[in-house]
Amino acid sequence: MKVTQGRLNGVKLIEPDVYGDHRGFFMESYNRETFRANGISNEFIQDNHSLSAPVGVLRGLHYQLNPYAQAKLVRVTSGRIWDVVVDLRRGSPTYGQWESYELSAQNKKQLLVPQGFAHGFCTLEPNTEVQYKVDSLYSREHDRGLIWNDPALTISWPVKQPILSEKDEKHPTMAQAEINFVYHESEGEED
Repeated sequence: MKVTQGRLNGVKLIEPDVYGDHRGFFMESYNRETFRANGISNEFIQDNHSLSAPVGVLRGLHYQLNPYAQAKLVRVTSGRIWDVVVDLRRGSPTYGQWESYELSAQNKKQLLVPQGFAHGFCTLEPNTEVQYKVDSLYSREHDRGLIWNDPALTISWPVKQPILSEKDEKHPTMAQAEINFVYHESEGEED
């Protein structure tokens, strides 16, 4: 397994070892001990799975406030996405900055999105399925989001007119959003 630190502290791109032959392939998508050996110690407690039928579906940018903040381990099992994370940790040297990755069923890459980040993705192929683990349960009262096209963030989405849920159409800008994450330099992560 290859783990690469992203430009934003705490974000990690994971490339599992894939063993293929004439029958297909085998890979470990998650192994707690291997992940811990690579600096990923989150205790994931729930798996989520979404299907986006058309190209151009944009889900996000989502996050949950403390004390229900969620880290996510994201992978694509069918299709392809443009995956985006935004640092929401006040005091972080990269506060308000975003980073993007292409994840697909073909490249089998996974993305670790730490607590204190907003997360969203846009589908690049029809019938895209995204599966992700989270380390905290969903809490409706702590559920928040940022508008996908916040002019202050200037995210380079691959679509101009995405297909959005009614909820995602109404998210505030980052300047208007409720955010309660604080970055601690000594720890390199939020609390």
